[in-house]
Amino acid sequence: MKKILILGSSGSIGVNTLNVVRNFPDKFNVVGLTVNSRIDVLEQQIKEFNPEFVVVTDESKAKELRSNIGNLCEVLTGYDELLNAAELRDYDILLGSMVGFAGLAPTLEAIKRGKRIALANKETLVVAGELVTKLVLENSAEILPVDSEHSAIYQCLVGENLNEVEKLILTASGGPFLNKDKSFFENATVDEALNHPNWKMGNKISIDSATMMNKGLEVIEAHWLFGLPVDKINVVIHPQSIIHSMVQFVDGSIKAQLGLPDMKLPIQYALTFPERLQNNFKRTDLPAINNFTFFEPDFNKFECLQLAFDVIKTGGTAPCILNAANEVAVDKFINKRIKFSQISDLINRALDKIENHSDPDIETIFECDKVTRELVNSLN
Repeated sequence: MKKILILGSSGSIGVNTLNVVRNFPDKFNVVGLTVNSRIDVLEQQIKEFNPEFVVVTDESKAKELRSNIGNLCEVLTGYDELLNAAELRDYDILLGSMVGFAGLAPTLEAIKRGKRIALANKETLVVAGELVTKLVLENSAEILPVDSEHSAIYQCLVGENLNEVEKLILTASGGPFLNKDKSFFENATVDEALNHPNWKMGNKISIDSATMMNKGLEVIEAHWLFGLPVDKINVVIHPQSIIHSMVQFVDGSIKAQLGLPDMKLPIQYALTFPERLQNNFKRTDLPAINNFTFFEPDFNKFECLQLAFDVIKTGGTAPCILNAANEVAVDKFINKRIKFSQISDLINRALDKIENHSDPDIETIFECDKVTRELVNSLN
């Protein structure tokens, strides 16, 4: 039985991970759960899955949870305790589904211990891809992607020679503004941006989908996960979100992985690989879907996607600047402090103003993240 530590158990990925675990009670044991403040969700998870411990980073919420659950499990408080859990606790698989840069440090601790990381926190590879991949090799750790696109590519590459790959093809739904003109961005509302046509996701990733920054971050993640240059990574719009990604080989053949837009399947694959276990998830009905369409993304309209390709070529701390600036800008938009159209503007300004450092160590990456956030928070 595999012991699982879930970072971010109250979010969409965390909840779906527990939906998978529920189907295989003889395969998985949840030893730890972490949340920021959603103790209403966490309390129910504790009662069902009986973890040894939980971490609530919000101290007041942790105190409230202790009062609610008594001695059901150990309740720890603060980000340091979250890091300690990744560094010291007994587990086999770390499911990393925390949102944003905050997921980097605990993932590094799990890698140093040679654990399997089921990675949904794409920012870990975006901001520190070179360091992360080096540590994975040094510590015989394992990263299994949870993003549906990277899981699709991973599945298509099983048994294949990476040297025979001509290109990776990441599919994108195009988000809620696919059929809107760029002029629409000036007055787009938060509710409109959160209204994804296919996927039910958290606020941050939903906004990233609307700007297509999410696909840009996935391009950077794919670059590090699969060790391929950016000129071998393509993005194609596929509004149906059934083909999750594809791999084209040097002979012209293309392999694709298909499935309904449901995160449980890539989560299960990351937890059970190399096995495929039978489940009761809804199956894909191709005649009901009827047709697939594909077309090129509009890089002029979706500036964030172009910025992601640009920072891979720049290298150094540029991806860290991009990520930090985007996180702050998205938060400003969600809180109605800026317009949707200003998200890419703030990222551009940060990339222009902050010095890029080549071959950064981890301290430089953390400092870059801090400086970028301070700058973008000061901008209007």
